[in-house]
Amino acid sequence: MKACFASEMRGVDKAASEIGGIPSIVLMENAAMACVEELKNDFANLSEKSVAVFCGKGNNGGDGFAIARHLYNMGIDVAVYLVCGNEFKGDAKINFDIIKRMNINIDVISDIEDLKYIVRSYDIIVDAIFGTGISGTVRGISYDVISEINDNAKYIVAVDVPSGINSDSGEICGVCIKADKTVTFAAYKVGMLMFPAADYVGKVTVKNISIPDYIIDVQNLKINVIDDKFVRSNFPKRENNSQKGDYGKVLVIAGSAGMTGAAYLSSQTAVTTGSGLVTLAVPSSLNSAMEAKTTEVMTVPLSDRNGRISAGAIDEILKRVDKADTVLIGPGLGRCDDVSEVVESVLEYSKVPVIIDADGINAVAENMKALSSCTCPVIFTPHTVEMSRLTGLEREYIEDNRLVTAKEFAEENGVTLILKGHHTIVTGQDGEQYINITGNSGLATGGSGDVLAGTVASLVSRGINETVASAMAVYIHGLAGDIAKDKYGIESVTASKVMECIPCALRQILQVEN
Repeated sequence: MKACFASEMRGVDKAASEIGGIPSIVLMENAAMACVEELKNDFANLSEKSVAVFCGKGNNGGDGFAIARHLYNMGIDVAVYLVCGNEFKGDAKINFDIIKRMNINIDVISDIEDLKYIVRSYDIIVDAIFGTGISGTVRGISYDVISEINDNAKYIVAVDVPSGINSDSGEICGVCIKADKTVTFAAYKVGMLMFPAADYVGKVTVKNISIPDYIIDVQNLKINVIDDKFVRSNFPKRENNSQKGDYGKVLVIAGSAGMTGAAYLSSQTAVTTGSGLVTLAVPSSLNSAMEAKTTEVMTVPLSDRNGRISAGAIDEILKRVDKADTVLIGPGLGRCDDVSEVVESVLEYSKVPVIIDADGINAVAENMKALSSCTCPVIFTPHTVEMSRLTGLEREYIEDNRLVTAKEFAEENGVTLILKGHHTIVTGQDGEQYINITGNSGLATGGSGDVLAGTVASLVSRGINETVASAMAVYIHGLAGDIAKDKYGIESVTASKVMECIPCALRQILQVEN
């Protein structure tokens, strides 16, 4: 599934007409029918509902006119309210002229004196005011209309994007429709996946409006939205004639006094996600505890200093690196000079992919030159604070520019970057980006990142491309979080419960029978 900027979507529409031979009026008609189809899916008794369609003067309004026509022809009580006057052009004018000849009630909104009562009188509000075409700040009557709809509507469906969001950046242009559902066309719009706009779109459905795949493919869109199909198509199949070594050997270097949970969660998750052999290298003072805690994970005691891995363990660690298919380093290691030396040595020595998480990120952030002598594929898994340490950028800037910040870092350093957060962004060193849409705020809990790191390590150990594996991992991790939320309630989601739900997530994605 692709996500595009407004200019890219205009390019898709233009190519559909010029290369694909599909008239723009046909695309508008298909968009309208897609919205009506979604209303029928959402309301089994749609024929008993009343619908108000609020339309602007552009093509989004044209979609609204066509929607009103289809609803009217189905015998549904529908009315059209014009927010930006009654002068139209192009395809919007064609559809407006059609509904003018029908017995559809059409009103121009010139003031909002009675608007709240009008909105309350309808079961469903269709927002077709601005779509992706908005520029500047919403003002005047449009501002008042959107505010009244938000305050008084029972159910709101937004056409393409909620009116008032910047469909590129996700900014709110003064005020924005807060939709229960957004029906978007051909591809996600990037802005609806960014914050704060992501809080306004409700449930998003992407509808095919007959634009052929080859039209979208030739646009070379670089932003993808991860879905079940993507994970399923890239997940390696198990063969009957196989053994544990065929399913990935993971070395996890993790843990310190007081942070054994990070070591446990990351290593055990790698097993749970399907790795054949997982070895956990921990400070020797923690080894007995970890042996008791882990059953399927092998442990290696390492030379330590004050409960943390010491530089004296480097030779033993590098021997283990030679036997692994991938290395995960960082969960719960703590911060000290010895840890930094261990991380730098692994990066310099390893020939297999290395996932750098948590305190591993902190170690590299203190000496970015460590990447210059590294020849292995590297995956970073920072949240915003860690990303700030890696880049020197302010947290606020990173949050406001997540796609750009991630792309620049991955390309400049030749790494895969997992920039964590709601709608985590995965970026490859070639600039290809993946946005995740699974997960919930229950994942904002201690240890959740360790579970994600273990999931990434497991998939990379199976020989999957580092960027693809990372995208798969964040989707699986988020879906496990969603399953845990449904099972336990959002306030009671914990990292161990997320790990516990990974098998359910995999079964659902891979469509395995119970």
